Amino acid sequence: MSLIGNWMQAIRTKTVAFITIILAVAVTAISCSSGSDANVQQAAGISPELVADYVHTVMAADRTAYTKHVVNRAKKLEGKDKEDGVLEIEATEGWQQTDGIPLPAQMFRLGAEISNESGYFTYNLISPWYINDAHAPKSDFEKTAMDAVIETGEPYKEYQEVAGQQYFSALYPDKAVAEACVTCHNTHPVHLERYPDKVFKMDDVMGGVIINIPLTET
Repeated sequence: MSLIGNWMQAIRTKTVAFITIILAVAVTAISCSSGSDANVQQAAGISPELVADYVHTVMAADRTAYTKHVVNRAKKLEGKDKEDGVLEIEATEGWQQTDGIPLPAQMFRLGAEISNESGYFTYNLISPWYINDAHAPKSDFEKTAMDAVIETGEPYKEYQEVAGQQYFSALYPDKAVAEACVTCHNTHPVHLERYPDKVFKMDDVMGGVIINIPLTET
């Protein structure tokens, strides 16, 4: 199996693990309304907030490991030689058209697309400095959460209702954990065109990871 094939298989394995977590904890919530406010109480299993924290911990660890120990070891990053690279491969946005490997954000999105098909929960990257339009904050909740995360550097968590379905949603800060993160964004043509005055540095909040867990009402 090719290197890319191995990574895709690893993503599928992680996805199954995520689904198993959700099934095992059996998140169940009771919704009770008081005036215009909706309070959600935990009825059984582990709280959805803790489940979201567990899932995010695994996601962040995998993405950081991929960035630091794969992308950072590539000899080329978007066509530019890397002095400390040891792998005869290029990390590039156009990896599907070349013999390269995906950038960290692309690898993350590949996993999200597979996981989201399950229907158990969804996750995605969002950012006000998005390069891929799919990563733009869309709902009022996402915009509010993103503003809060950028201001505080802390996760933003809340219950929300979408089309009659109750969700526990959490947005975690997505920080630059490796030089490849800031280099790719700061030099990307779309970034330079849209956000010419935004120059990321290491450990900056570059966006957020949004996790939406649907709750079963009883």
